[in-house]
Amino acid sequence: MEFEKIIPASDLAVAQCGNELPVNGSVLAVFAEQAFKRLSFTFPQEHLESLLNVACDPASSENDRLVAVKLLENAVIAAKGTLPLCQDTGVAQVFAWKDSSVYSILNAVNRTMPFTSDTEALTAGVGKAYKENNLRFSINIPSSLFDEKNSATNLPAQVDVFSTNESGEPSYRFLFCAKGGGSSNKTDFTCATKALLNPQSFERFLQMKIAALGTAACPPYTIAVVIGGLSPEQNLQTLKLATTGYWDAAEALNEAGGAIRWTDTVGGVRPLRCKDWEERVLQIAAETGLGAQFGGSHLAAHARVFRLPRHGASCFASIGVSCNAHRNLVGYISREGAFLQKNVSDPRPFFEKAAAYTSGADAHHGEPVKVDLSSIDAARAKLSGYPVGQAFLFSGEILVARDAAHARWKALLESGKPLPDYTLHYPILYAGPAETPKGAVIGSFGPTTANRMDPYADDLMSRGAALITIAKGNRSELWRTACKKYGAFYLGTIGGAAALIAEKHITARKVLDYPDLGMEAVQLISVKDLPVFLITDDKGNDFYASLQKSLR
Repeated sequence: MEFEKIIPASDLAVAQCGNELPVNGSVLAVFAEQAFKRLSFTFPQEHLESLLNVACDPASSENDRLVAVKLLENAVIAAKGTLPLCQDTGVAQVFAWKDSSVYSILNAVNRTMPFTSDTEALTAGVGKAYKENNLRFSINIPSSLFDEKNSATNLPAQVDVFSTNESGEPSYRFLFCAKGGGSSNKTDFTCATKALLNPQSFERFLQMKIAALGTAACPPYTIAVVIGGLSPEQNLQTLKLATTGYWDAAEALNEAGGAIRWTDTVGGVRPLRCKDWEERVLQIAAETGLGAQFGGSHLAAHARVFRLPRHGASCFASIGVSCNAHRNLVGYISREGAFLQKNVSDPRPFFEKAAAYTSGADAHHGEPVKVDLSSIDAARAKLSGYPVGQAFLFSGEILVARDAAHARWKALLESGKPLPDYTLHYPILYAGPAETPKGAVIGSFGPTTANRMDPYADDLMSRGAALITIAKGNRSELWRTACKKYGAFYLGTIGGAAALIAEKHITARKVLDYPDLGMEAVQLISVKDLPVFLITDDKGNDFYASLQKSLR
């Protein structure tokens, strides 16, 4: 792991003081701003290598390779610094370990920003990064138990600062994360018992939980599993750090023998890593057949399994993922300055190598079929002639709406009013785009999780709406039954390729309704050759269900 100095030692504070390390609050703000800017547009080399491995693995399915190539192309576009890697630029999370010999100068005479705490300084930097880099504002602030409003800043950030007394040079160590809602929603926590602690029971546990992950959180995943913990909080914090790759970074940096000691415990407990079970997790993930979104063997690219001490009456068990938009960055402040992990500024060699290896990867059951969306009835008739799993290229106008808009449509129906007329004439794509860069048609744009809209199936389809929907991941039996009843279709498009979709496939957009919802406003977009895959057809057949059935 390489680091880059982004703030010189001379800018850290007013003056160095003996064995202590003073840090100006304005430095913390700049440090956080630069970290979130970097991780929103670029990947570390290790992550690009994992995607290249999926593309070039002879065991990969045709669709595994297709997804990997598209994700690498997406990385090339995002690295230009205009369109972020993913439309869900995430909850901003900062984990920090502050040595007792480090102190913050928050009210210095020459301060550039007034702060009352490290948290406030770091939050200010996060806010600036989201405001100035076309990132998405996803955070809703409650005004009551049931009412809320978008903060329009993506704040607050989650900032956790831990006091430490590590050996070595005084330092302030950081892990910066941008965590999307889709992958957070896949976190599973179980209060199990000692009955889990044998190979047969644990294997059954893994098979059930990994299959349940589905593809909605944008694989290939990093899957983490943690068993034990002195409390639920310790278990889940270990899981969180495992999904980010922090334990790997801490182990590698400590083994390198530098002057800075990276924290490798949670609450004073060092997790036990179980590498043999990590291999089994990868095998089980491959055996699901779900693959990198549309069938194959690469549901997961990495796995981490950790064991913690436990109370004799408790056996906490958790599983979580990091999606293919793996946005995690470590950094530190020492006497030498402030340093951030280096990412790859130009991923083109990775993409070019993958594209050369998979020159025929765009094929799936033959060449993709082009569909004109100018008539929704004609489009449905065409889709009806193909099996689930078929690839299509959609061109025409599509309605963009997700959770908040669906809730408002539901409220209209409950008050006796009809659906807006626009819902009847277009396919509906569930998405919430990032902020639109100056001169661009739209910001980074990708699908959101489909099954969050499943409860609206009958309300919409019975009135002639949602007869073609586009999103990501699997849907419930409720939706599949409604598709069969009303002659509807659900198609998936690639999750995690938001910069690519915005730049290459969306040619126009306008806000139609509910502008107060921000990124969740109803919009109309024009697309050209948008790649989609038929997941659920008008006969009730389902692509993901067929994969699971074939493995039984």
